[in-house]
Amino acid sequence: MAATDLTRRGAAALIGGGAALALLGGCREGGKWHSVQVQGALPDLSFAMTRADDGKPVTQADYLGRPVMLFFGFTNCEDVCPLTMANVVEVLSKMGAAGRDVAALFVTVDPSRDTLPVLKQFADTFDPRVDALRGTDNQLASLARRYRVTYKVMPATATQPYRVLHGPSIYVFDRKGKARLMIPKFYDGSADIAGVAADMTRLAKEPA
Repeated sequence: MAATDLTRRGAAALIGGGAALALLGGCREGGKWHSVQVQGALPDLSFAMTRADDGKPVTQADYLGRPVMLFFGFTNCEDVCPLTMANVVEVLSKMGAAGRDVAALFVTVDPSRDTLPVLKQFADTFDPRVDALRGTDNQLASLARRYRVTYKVMPATATQPYRVLHGPSIYVFDRKGKARLMIPKFYDGSADIAGVAADMTRLAKEPA
């Protein structure tokens, strides 16, 4: 049975990266952001994937003009992924009308098992605004490298079950595709749903 396995070293690296990025930002017009500011520290949104909903090849151009929440996970995940996506959908709901314009992108790090039909079924359990994306090994590796995302798939052996490791962060981009925020952990009781909803509402109000 598959499970998300976040190693202590991997988690420490992600937390450390978030802390370093947090040094970039404090207060801006409109008050302090609740999420980690990454503007200028991470590159613009850029990818080439296949969308599960309609089987269409998509790139960042298909989402320009909309705020984007980007998360890496896999459908067999028992806790981190479904809890994170459920919290993302709650954020969109709390945003009211502004949340209708946000794109929530779920990129699988387990494409060998996460076929397009499997991904579509997974996304449909959450919200129509969730687009599940699947890439080739090279497309996935390129996107993960671009945003310093850690992931690893370990097939089952005689002594070990199939395992998938991945980082838990959500990457947030504005309407122009600029990296703006990172949410390091959004799947347990510490998830600041109200704060993230406020951040996303601010981004949604910015002009394209």
